[in-house]
Amino acid sequence: YRFLGEPVVQACVENGASCIDISGEPQFLEGMYLKYNEKAAEKGVYVVGSCGFDSIPADMGVIYTRDKLKGTLTAVESFLSVKSGPEGVCVHDGTWKSAVYGLADEGNLKKLRKKIGYAPVPVVGAKLKKRGFLFYNQEFKEYCIPFMGSDGSVVKRTQRYLHTELQETPVQYGGYVNVGGLGSVIKLMFAGMLFLLLVKFNFGRKLLTKYPEFFSAGRFTKEGPTQKQMDGTSFTMTFFGEGYSEGQDPQNGKPNVKICTEVKGPEPGYIATPIAMVQAAVSLLEDAASLPKRGGVYSPGAAFSKTKLIDRLNKRGVEFSVISKPEV
Repeated sequence: YRFLGEPVVQACVENGASCIDISGEPQFLEGMYLKYNEKAAEKGVYVVGSCGFDSIPADMGVIYTRDKLKGTLTAVESFLSVKSGPEGVCVHDGTWKSAVYGLADEGNLKKLRKKIGYAPVPVVGAKLKKRGFLFYNQEFKEYCIPFMGSDGSVVKRTQRYLHTELQETPVQYGGYVNVGGLGSVIKLMFAGMLFLLLVKFNFGRKLLTKYPEFFSAGRFTKEGPTQKQMDGTSFTMTFFGEGYSEGQDPQNGKPNVKICTEVKGPEPGYIATPIAMVQAAVSLLEDAASLPKRGGVYSPGAAFSKTKLIDRLNKRGVEFSVISKPEV
């Protein structure tokens, strides 16, 4: 999307058509917001990015968790687990390239955000503690790392919109991935350090994009996954939320309610992503009365928080459920 996405957004906005994409690149998503939000509003069209695995499960998962908590949700952490069959997991190198170019260009993303001039999102309730780059999670008995995709930035955009436009309580969010035992951690650390070193140099980036399979230990390939690999793969995203029971002031004292919810579905890239995208499009067409009052460039949660998108996804195999009811 960084190189090829904008002409599509531009053509849609200029010609009065709404537009949905599956980009997971914060720089593209926020760049389109800066350039086309006002024009889209004038034309009365909706441009909704990140409507695939990045970032509908995370963004709508936070909204689902909030709606299921009796009281005020103030913080959520999500943990992604990807299970594979005997054939293992594989991802197309397009995702790999997005990561290479995204990390290499981090400085420009900061400049872009300065230009947009986002209003800070207030912290309501107890501040969510930032976890380290690697930690052991007792719930899953696995090591975890921060999720490197666009989920964090997308959820933040949604929460900012819901707070500023709809006066809803903003939710703090942290997204993580379960990576397994010590053996997996050692492999990951080695690959990660090599990646971070090479991504800084033009020559290194050329190597990374030319030989994705080698540098990702077979996880990313130019061919993408086989049908068998897709059939054997699934994901679960577990959300741990905390907040304040009805009548409790979130500005005073510690959170006193917890809730655990889950979004699970088939293979993320090729099966869950098109399901999410198509249902987002159907919601755009059929739930028009529940969309934001004016057009513009939106994150999925901002566009669809009042629509039937979660019900539609539930019927098609991307399932949202409450694992443990809120306990005071």
